[in-house]
Order: sequence, then C-alpha cells, then structure tokens
Amino acid sequence: MSHVLSRPRTRRTGALIAVGGLALTGLTACASAKNTPAAGTSTATSAAAAATSCPALGAAAPTAPAKADGSGGQVTIYSADGLYDAKDDNNWYNQEFKKFTALTGIHVNYSEDGSGGVETKVDSEKSNPKADVIVTLPPFIQKAEASGLLQPYAPACVDKVDPSLVDKNGEWEAVMGNYLSFIYNTKALPDGPPKTWNDLLDPKFAKKLQYSTPGVAGDGTAVMIAAIHAFGDNRDSAWDFFKKLQSNNVGPSKSTGALESKVNTGDLLVANGDVQMNYVDSTTQYPNNKIFFPAGNDGKPSTFSLPYMAGLVKGAPNADNGKKLIDFLLSEGAQLDASKVAYGFPARTDIKPTDSNYAALNALMQGVTVFPVDWNEVAQNYNSDVKAWDTATGTPS
Repeated sequence: MSHVLSRPRTRRTGALIAVGGLALTGLTACASAKNTPAAGTSTATSAAAAATSCPALGAAAPTAPAKADGSGGQVTIYSADGLYDAKDDNNWYNQEFKKFTALTGIHVNYSEDGSGGVETKVDSEKSNPKADVIVTLPPFIQKAEASGLLQPYAPACVDKVDPSLVDKNGEWEAVMGNYLSFIYNTKALPDGPPKTWNDLLDPKFAKKLQYSTPGVAGDGTAVMIAAIHAFGDNRDSAWDFFKKLQSNNVGPSKSTGALESKVNTGDLLVANGDVQMNYVDSTTQYPNNKIFFPAGNDGKPSTFSLPYMAGLVKGAPNADNGKKLIDFLLSEGAQLDASKVAYGFPARTDIKPTDSNYAALNALMQGVTVFPVDWNEVAQNYNSDVKAWDTATGTPS
C-alpha cells in the first residue's frame, strides 16, 4: 500500500454525533434529483430522469464558500457501523460528511448500530420518525422496505449503480460495494486456510471457530446465505452443515468486528467478516489475519456482494436534506473515496479508481466467483431461514 490508513470503526454500537464542516476541494457532487417518483412511475423512468443531473466524470467540482454554520439545516442518518470512527478522522463517513457540510451548510447527525439494529431503531420510531436516511447491509434494508419504513427516491447518478443493487421500487440503492469474507490466523495455520466449507468441520477447529449470529449481524446473516449457496441451494444440506459445525463453534456473537481481535491473538483460528472491514484491519491493527473464501460443492471459492445500501426514511423530518445526502454519497468524489479512504468498492459502475487500495482489492478477488443474490427473495425467506438456523444449531438468534 502506498499509505496506511487508520482502522475504521467496525461492527459495534455508536452514539449520536453531530458532524461539522471542512473546506471542499476537488469533489464533483451530483445535483439533487428533487422529484420523488409519483405512484405508478417506473423506477427505470425515474432513474433516467435523475441521471440527467448526474455530472459527467471529471466535471469541475462545484465551488462554494464554507457553510459549516448550519445555515442549510440538518440531516440525520442511522447507519450500520464500519464506515465511521469518532476517534479517527480518516474514514469514509468522516471525510464525506465534512465535505457535504462545507458544500451545503447541512449538519449531519450520525447514529450508529449493527446492521439489524438500525432497521429495528427506525421501525421503533415509525410513528414519529427521527432519521432521514438509513444505511445498512442487506437483507435489513429489504426488511425496512417490507415494513413500510422507506419512501421512493431516485438519486442523481442512480442509473450508474449496478442495477442488481437498485430496488425495482426505487426505495434503496447501494452506496458502497463490499463482499462477504472469512479470516484466518496465518501464524497458527501456516499452510493456509480451510479450502472448503466442509473443511471447517475439521476437529482441529474445535472451539477455535466463530461466526456472528444470523438474524442479528449482517455479516452473520451473509454466512447463512453463502452456506445455502455453497451446498447447491439445498437448505436441508445447509442446516445439516450448521448442526455439525456447532461442535467447533464457540457460540453466538452479535458483533462481527469483535471476532477480528480474537483471530489475531489465536483465540480463534477462523471467523467470518467482510472484505472492506477485514482488509483494512489486517493492514493496521491485526497483522496475523488474512482473508479467504471457502469453496462449496463445486470446488470454487465464492462470495457475493454485501454492499452498504441507503434508503430515504418514510416521514423523514428533513427529507429534502436526506435526498441531498444520498446524492452526495453517490457523487464521483465520494465514490472514488470508497477505495482510497475506506478500502471499499464504488457502487457506481462508471467509477474506475486508480489508487493502490483498489488495485489490491481487485487482486484479492481474482479467482473468486461472485454469485448473484436476489435480495427480495432473501427477504421473503428471511424469517423461515433464521428459524431453521435456530433449530439446527440450538442457539436462538
């Protein structure tokens, strides 16, 4: 790496934070798509309309005097953790929020929780919404939609996002790409990680393996989804696998990020995670950890996209400012910062970063099959799948 970045905050719980402004330089922001699609308007049509306000790549960044005085009002975002750190400024949200405030004068109020926690919080406030924007991992953004917590909005530049990561109803879209991953302790396993999912059943991993809890943690839910795929989309085979894995599993964990330090010390040999979090942490705080992707029945290492997804909260008290913030997170500058600052992947397919972090991330993914996931189907099966996992493991989520 050309430079070492400080560790972003991982899957932990945070507090409400007011984020101030910073002078804006060299950033191209997408202008706000001001009109929410009317009932019956197709997402494709509204996305195309929004795209007309998406600046061409390399267009001159808008210039404006610093407006950190709050003259633009406020916006409140509830987000899954991993992209902000109250103790270290060199993280994606830290940087983008300050640039956003400098450009618009809008103060960002930030509240952090686990992937499922932010959806639960928005749901608990449904009768009196406090948040304007929610950002979380799937399938929790889909759960929010199914619970009627979101409203349609087609951000500027949304037509540049991978269509598989944009809701057909226009209620959510990816703002940063990411992938499910696993980590292992390189000192304890000098010959390399387990090659397949079934290798995780080896007795040498007895009480030396842990994964975060499906139905509670976004990354843990991803493990369940990946296992179903690995065993040929045969749910019975997946539940049988998890039942056998219990003899090696330390037990439930609400936090995925908490597992990283245990792998680094050797208390665990294997744990789950995600590329964005695991990669940056292995370069900074946890040098003994290395990412791997186990193979399923087809013998090929695989993973799937596990992006940070944004939605505009239904009844948002500052809806217009919420729209501007989502637009901003999809702007060219913010998307370029996804890899440069956060070790993530741009959600926009037209953004091709040239920084060394992006090159390293793409090298990591070479030879790994990325299989598609129908998140609406995942959301439909979510409750029954989590219940089946509970039954198989005897460890209710």
